[in-house]
Amino acid sequence: MNKEIKIQHGSGGSLTSKLVQNIFYKHFNNPYLLEAHDSARLPGVHGRLAFTTDSYVINPLQFPGGNIGKLAVCGTVNDLAMSGARPLYISCGFIIEAGFSMELLEEIVRSMAETAKEAGVIVVTGDTKVVEKGNADKLFINTSGIGEIPAGIEICGQNARPGDAVIVSGTLGDHGIAVMLQRQQLQFQSSVKSDCAPLNGLVSDMLKECPGIHVLRDATRGGLATILNEIASQSQVGIELAGSEIPVKEEVQGICEVLGLDPLYLANEGKLLAVVPEDKLQNVMRVMHAHPYGRDAKVIGRIVDKPEGKVFVKSAIGGRRIVDVMTGDPLPRIC
Repeated sequence: MNKEIKIQHGSGGSLTSKLVQNIFYKHFNNPYLLEAHDSARLPGVHGRLAFTTDSYVINPLQFPGGNIGKLAVCGTVNDLAMSGARPLYISCGFIIEAGFSMELLEEIVRSMAETAKEAGVIVVTGDTKVVEKGNADKLFINTSGIGEIPAGIEICGQNARPGDAVIVSGTLGDHGIAVMLQRQQLQFQSSVKSDCAPLNGLVSDMLKECPGIHVLRDATRGGLATILNEIASQSQVGIELAGSEIPVKEEVQGICEVLGLDPLYLANEGKLLAVVPEDKLQNVMRVMHAHPYGRDAKVIGRIVDKPEGKVFVKSAIGGRRIVDVMTGDPLPRIC
């Protein structure tokens, strides 16, 4: 087998067939995919469907805690989970630059397969394109996903109500800092790793305890600040955060201070935000703390009546600062 991707690997001929057989079928092995139809033929589901798609162009392709493949599966699984859906099936499309390492491609595909197995989803269809050297930046991946929303689940950004608790599932900014340090080769002695993880198991446990969760979001590009502002605007409520309760690792906070960054705006790939009725808070926190991806969950604030559409942080001495929507992008190609 070739050590590098050649332009002929995207031609649809014998090299394409060998690439599909030796890497994609090898790691995504399942009967739906191996039927090799133009469309995957899948068992029917009952109730409502959730469908999502996203493209991943992260630079660098590998980073502490993950790579573009793991990120692609986690991102799609998490988008489905935030609607309350049980993720079922994933597609994946690869745009590969000629000259790309075959060994690295297989490593990325293997990590996708391992992450899909952890999340309980199946990669059932896909596509491979190869472009000339210089016409792409190594590798881009598109994934789409289908999930089933159980009856009685109504999660939406418009559902936040005054008195609701605001929860995050763990520390903020880990992914953004891990990728930034890897990309810029900054001279920090750092052990920070990306938090990249599939969250559907955590969400499933939360919904079993409280089917009436009002809002779920994963705090990816734009970070926690951006999604909080979206929720405040959609629900026409205010969101009051307790600054001392927002969880950030000491190492991440220190790097942010040196670089002039705010952890509230940094991307996360394995953290969720939940808006939960106050009377269900303790039960939800109990199941979150029992799950590996929620053990550091904290209540960071409350939904309030006013100011409508605004997010603010309250300090320990009673001061308030507005948390605005992010302008610009502190780190392009973060996912």
